[in-house]
Amino acid sequence: MLRLLSALGFVLWTTGLAAQPAGTTRGKTTLVPSLPTETTLARRNARTQVTDYENDVSPLIGRLGCANLDCHGAPVGKGGMKLSMFGADPQADCDALSRAAGGRRVNRMMPERSLLLLKLSGDLPHGGGKLAPVDSEAYQTLLTWIARGTEDRDPAKPLLRGVSTGLRDKLLASGEALDLKVTATFSDGTSRDVTALASFRSSLPGVAKVSPAGQVTAGEPGQSVLVATYRRLSGVTLILVPHKLAEPFPEMATENPLDQAVLAKLRLLGLPPSPRCTDAEFVRRVYLDVIGLLPTPDEVRAFAADSAADKRAKLIDRLLARDEFADFWALKWGDLLRIKSEYPVKIWPKGVQTYYRWVRDSLVANKPYDQFARELLVSSGSNFRSGPANFYRGVNSKDPLSHAEIAALLFMGARVSCARCHGHPDEPWTVDDDARLAAFFAQVKFKGTGEWKEEVVYLDPDATFKHPITKQVVTPTVLGGEAPALEPGADARLVFANWLTAPNNPWFARNLANRVWFWLLGRGIVEEPDDMRPTNPPSNSALLDYLAGELTSHNYDLRHLFRVILNSETYQRSSTPTAQNKGDQGFFAHYPARRMGAEQLIDAICQITETNESFSSVIPEPYTYLPSTTRAAQVADGSIITPFLELFGRPPRDTPYESDRCSRASMRQVTHLLNSTSVDNRVLNSPRLKRLLAGGQPDDTVIDEFYLASLSRLPNDTERAAIRAHLASHAGDRATAFQDFLWALMNTKEFVLIH
Repeated sequence: MLRLLSALGFVLWTTGLAAQPAGTTRGKTTLVPSLPTETTLARRNARTQVTDYENDVSPLIGRLGCANLDCHGAPVGKGGMKLSMFGADPQADCDALSRAAGGRRVNRMMPERSLLLLKLSGDLPHGGGKLAPVDSEAYQTLLTWIARGTEDRDPAKPLLRGVSTGLRDKLLASGEALDLKVTATFSDGTSRDVTALASFRSSLPGVAKVSPAGQVTAGEPGQSVLVATYRRLSGVTLILVPHKLAEPFPEMATENPLDQAVLAKLRLLGLPPSPRCTDAEFVRRVYLDVIGLLPTPDEVRAFAADSAADKRAKLIDRLLARDEFADFWALKWGDLLRIKSEYPVKIWPKGVQTYYRWVRDSLVANKPYDQFARELLVSSGSNFRSGPANFYRGVNSKDPLSHAEIAALLFMGARVSCARCHGHPDEPWTVDDDARLAAFFAQVKFKGTGEWKEEVVYLDPDATFKHPITKQVVTPTVLGGEAPALEPGADARLVFANWLTAPNNPWFARNLANRVWFWLLGRGIVEEPDDMRPTNPPSNSALLDYLAGELTSHNYDLRHLFRVILNSETYQRSSTPTAQNKGDQGFFAHYPARRMGAEQLIDAICQITETNESFSSVIPEPYTYLPSTTRAAQVADGSIITPFLELFGRPPRDTPYESDRCSRASMRQVTHLLNSTSVDNRVLNSPRLKRLLAGGQPDDTVIDEFYLASLSRLPNDTERAAIRAHLASHAGDRATAFQDFLWALMNTKEFVLIH
């Protein structure tokens, strides 16, 4: 009896109820039995109700935000309670709430006095505030779960298979409301309304605001992604709020499926497109986008003089066949593949040259993209002799997890690296998914040779990958799919590559199509371009589906995909917004103007002034000194950097993320072009300017030459008059006057932007 009383006293003390109960005096306690309250009796009867932690409580905890990074989901938790990040491990979370810390967070005898409920209801101080008032459905669900004993999930119950809102796209007028209904489907074929347990978010609350209960209210014109999440699976709905047009959307007939897909979305949103760009705008744009160089004055004149209806298509074909195309796109792939001698990948100069030549030769040969990816994924051999072997050699940690995460990012656009430590914040991927993907790369091993810094990539057919937490051998499994059949000793990488490059793969072709669109138009159909996930859907799914289909139906021919995009009216629209489409964000009503990349800009400055940039590196040995005629786009090694390239956003090649290349303008960049001795000296010592002036060329000829070289057009009457006036005011120093003119020209927005 004494033991019973002591235990009861401990329970009351730990739940905060032992402070001065009725019949208690200091130094003396009289036990007064209390009758169960009506609430307690009702909740004890709830033991017969079905309230499961994984299906009912875990999504509720996620909806309340308890498992987020800034709350109990942090690596160390808060207030002594730690939950798995974003609720990725329901079993561990159930234990943390009901068993950890001596089980003090729940009171099974008097559920309504549970510490968990007292804090969530606001009866006790709680850093997260009052999240579940006593009269809320959330409170009642948690109370029922505690009353029925906080049992763990039933292993025999059906598995969750999917979550849906039942709506793919919904057109709403500004101010119109909509109630979302979220349905979960299970492995036994049953479904359940889980709206009350789902969490909601909107990508653009200004366009579509969503309440915690799932009520959507349309706001300003645009498109917003609504994500409803239940147990880490999500349903997605696009809410479209059209712009109000003063007159009907213009009739625009086109037989091009690409343009049809774009126009269909623009019509829904009320965004009439800008007109076609001029020939001068097109020739400059397509040169910079395809080969990274400005057209010469003679090339501009020849294009302007061509009266053929198909002259743009012919120019595109000529540019795709030029050597500079391979130079420019080897630069792009060099960023993603991290072709760099020094830290962190440490491929070393000899490996860099081998890797770069393989990439460039692949582009020259127009190697099918599936073959390109396959050769990287199944590569072996010396990193000094086999270019693609550097795909594995050029990883800092060189472990299966890193190889899997980089392969997923490059070829699928899937960002799974955060799942190495915790659940993915936006998708259902967990540590288990990351480990299963890594198991495909467990056989990759490395060994040194007698040559300095050389390593050989080879395959150990008996190697396996052990789960980083359970230490159990993991079966290779594709992301979001099934475990493929593997013969003993077979190269698991080949199985992964076969799955990845299959025409029906949901990731591979769509990821590349989106990247190429991003490279040519400055913004992805999925933005960011390497964040391809269901909860980040394309702004125009029909457009992305068409481009991916073109890629697969033409055997992954990259040049074909370039032609399809470059020949479209969408690509060839003016970059100048109209009054009706100036609010366009990612629907391509006009060509998105953007700053030249770092290499494009320095090459353009050198091209106009006929000067050279110096490229060298003293780290690592042997020191590297490139020929004086080398353009920035031809620099293979990411370790070779100049102050200009660094200032204007050249990526460090430390990771494969597209966002590592920064094309945003900054005040430092503006002041560099205005005031730096580097740019000033190129103007003062320009061989081109000196030659034109020494040759006695008329003022208008010199003016036209530099306008064509930098802007691919002739000056208009107002511009020509202003330049002439400046030259007249400096009649005694013609050279200085033209240096001022050239300096001013290269500091215009029209020069710095691709437009």
